[in-house]
Amino acid sequence: MAHPLLKDSPGMKKLLLGNEAIVRGAIEAGIQVVTCYPGTPSSEVPDTFFRLSPEGDFTFEYSVNEKVALEVGGGASLAGAMTMTTMKHVGVNVAADPLMTLAYTGTPGGMVLLSADDPGCHSSQNEQDNRYYARLAGMPCLEPSTAQEAKDMTRDGLNMSREMSAPVLLRTTTRVNHLRGPVEYGEITKLAPAEGFKKNPAQFVPIPAFARRMHVDLLEKLEKLREMAETSRYNKISGNGKIGIVASGICRAYLADALVDTGLTDKFKILELGFTYPLPAKMITEFISSVEKVVVLEELEPFLENELRVLAQKNSITVEIIGKENKLLPLNDEYSTLNITAIIREVLGLEAEKTESCVAEEGLPTRPPNLCAGCTHRAAYYAVKKVFGPDAVCSSDIGCYTLGILPPLNAADFLLCMGSSISAGSGAAKAAGQTVVGFIGDSTFFHSGITGLVNAVFNQHNILLVILDNSTTAMTGHQPNPGVETTMLGSNPAQIDMEAIVRGCGVNEVRTVSPLNQKAITNALEELKGISGVRVLIAKDPCPLFARRTLKKAPGRTAYVENQSEEVLKVMEELACPAFEKTANGVEINEILCSGCMLCLQLTKDIKARKRSS
Repeated sequence: MAHPLLKDSPGMKKLLLGNEAIVRGAIEAGIQVVTCYPGTPSSEVPDTFFRLSPEGDFTFEYSVNEKVALEVGGGASLAGAMTMTTMKHVGVNVAADPLMTLAYTGTPGGMVLLSADDPGCHSSQNEQDNRYYARLAGMPCLEPSTAQEAKDMTRDGLNMSREMSAPVLLRTTTRVNHLRGPVEYGEITKLAPAEGFKKNPAQFVPIPAFARRMHVDLLEKLEKLREMAETSRYNKISGNGKIGIVASGICRAYLADALVDTGLTDKFKILELGFTYPLPAKMITEFISSVEKVVVLEELEPFLENELRVLAQKNSITVEIIGKENKLLPLNDEYSTLNITAIIREVLGLEAEKTESCVAEEGLPTRPPNLCAGCTHRAAYYAVKKVFGPDAVCSSDIGCYTLGILPPLNAADFLLCMGSSISAGSGAAKAAGQTVVGFIGDSTFFHSGITGLVNAVFNQHNILLVILDNSTTAMTGHQPNPGVETTMLGSNPAQIDMEAIVRGCGVNEVRTVSPLNQKAITNALEELKGISGVRVLIAKDPCPLFARRTLKKAPGRTAYVENQSEEVLKVMEELACPAFEKTANGVEINEILCSGCMLCLQLTKDIKARKRSS
């Protein structure tokens, strides 16, 4: 029986996650190739494609990084296949090199790049606004505000890309990716198989002589796309009044709620922009000419606001533009119905309404994210701190192991980006001669750590790299990577040997141990501490959640405190394992939370193991 997302049932309505709606939109367009590197808030899109791939009419791959994903997707589009590539916003930084060139060569089969932005840094190291990539590359940008639009814009973006031979940026934000809403299905298009690449070096090989003409062609294409934006159903004007509001992305949904909640719908003239680049200049010019002042609602950068100011100046339009320039709206974080309500009341000269605050009262304990009970990374961090002490500099990387920053582990001193632990750690060690221990996960190592390791060997840096190999891409939802033995769909027939890769990069001093064996990992670290140059410890043991869910390895034992002692209290404080609890009776271990890793047993004789109760 076909998965609901694969059913050709026009008119059927389903409650979908925004990311699921994106998948449905691609299926309706006739998607043929999907590539990705998982990253929150985009992860459910490729994960859903992955689950559908056995019965879907498309091919799917988890690529090793975003650049590779876009290159594979770009090549598929050049060969005539309708293609989608997905990633989070910082992934586009990695993929920017091929992206700029794809805008020149075009995408004959059609190609949508999903950039899932993250205002508020819910799961990211920055809040960058990727609409600027659309402008930089010269590609159309679509911004949905509802699940229905997420589906429709994906479908229409793919069709637009195929028609215009131009890559399209689908820019979502966390709230759009993770909202749920009603979605009416459309018809599924059945495309003919890709015809294959048709040779035309002047179009597809951007040597300078050809690239100069390609740029001219791109500028002409952008003018045609601008005319499409003028009549797009995703750009619309409604309402009356002498005060205008221009809104894009999820701000359109917040605005709709705010107007209904306040009963001020009839006070404003609204311009909703879903097709935000190239901008419909004529529509915007006419709109700002019809009002006395304009409020611009957009998260992060003043992308639209600055364009409105330019159009007003070019056309000698006297209009007050209210936004980030005059500090009334922030340049950071997410917007909400509350702050949009506040600004629309302010521009009308109304008093601010008293609202319920979502901010926690002072004095309440916080609940920061923590490494899971039994996490193998905790065992590795504990051993490194034991051997190297608190003075070693810890160069960290992107993954759930970044949570090692928290006390008492304190195992993350600086972090730049995916794969940077090796390169940045090498630089820190070279600059000041400090002892540097770099930490990187298995998926991140395959993503962008290999080049840093080759560089460290070539330039004879002095760094100890600990590869935290937990056999999965844990942080984003247990997606496979080249080194895993087993995936959600079964065994991996092309597993890459991590130690062989490390040795192939020129590293001679390599140790592979289980971090849950504290004696083995401590001995290995002591050996490597006495060696200079590039050396690597592979701390290999599956993520306990992955082991239970995918590998079907349920722990048969649980730890318990046999005797209350200072040793037990010390172990609890030094490990900070969530399974430990301090009660009126002393230290206890929660059997439900305990993963059975037995790390604590190795640190004190007062903790024992017993058979887990059913």
